Amino acid sequence: MTELATLLLLAFAVSLDSFTVGFTYGMRKIVLSFKAILFIAIISAGTFFVSMLIGKFLSSLLSPHYTEWIGGMILIGIGTWVVFQVFRSNEEDHEHHPYLLNWEIKSLGLVVQILRTPMTADIDRSGKINGIEILLLGLALSIDAFGAGIGAALLGFAPVLTALFVAGMSSLFLYAGLTSGRILSYWRWMQNLSFLPGIILILLGVMKMT
Repeated sequence: MTELATLLLLAFAVSLDSFTVGFTYGMRKIVLSFKAILFIAIISAGTFFVSMLIGKFLSSLLSPHYTEWIGGMILIGIGTWVVFQVFRSNEEDHEHHPYLLNWEIKSLGLVVQILRTPMTADIDRSGKINGIEILLLGLALSIDAFGAGIGAALLGFAPVLTALFVAGMSSLFLYAGLTSGRILSYWRWMQNLSFLPGIILILLGVMKMT
């Protein structure tokens, strides 16, 4: 039961960004089809699975004592970084607004820009996320979870099961965000929850190290 609870918490933490992005799209009336949500979930699961395979490989080179300690430190480090980014982005929002798209940067830079400003994924301004935009959005939502996947594998989480949980949770959150975003008028309270994944990852890291 405890293992299932920690697995759900991990999937929740790495998937909560999907709700925020879906909420933003719902408010802006941007269309994200069921097929697009499914494809994004597959990308998230695939990315997380690959990162966990890397973690499993690293765990084979280390003793169990060190793998748990390193895995816990990775989750704590990522969680701390997430919380720091939330507060830093709040300060930056008062100073300037980033460009929606900068064609001078490489594709990975574009993914990072989409991650910071989800509206950027709608490259052609069509009001729909389709084609390459789905791939970019899927990568943007899963790139932060890559490090968490390595840490989770070092802590002994099962790669296939965990990746499936992440896929299910991310698609559920994305759909729930889209739906609620179309209904609600204000979303300032959602910004106050953006630090929550970081706190959960820190707690999971501490729990696994003790």
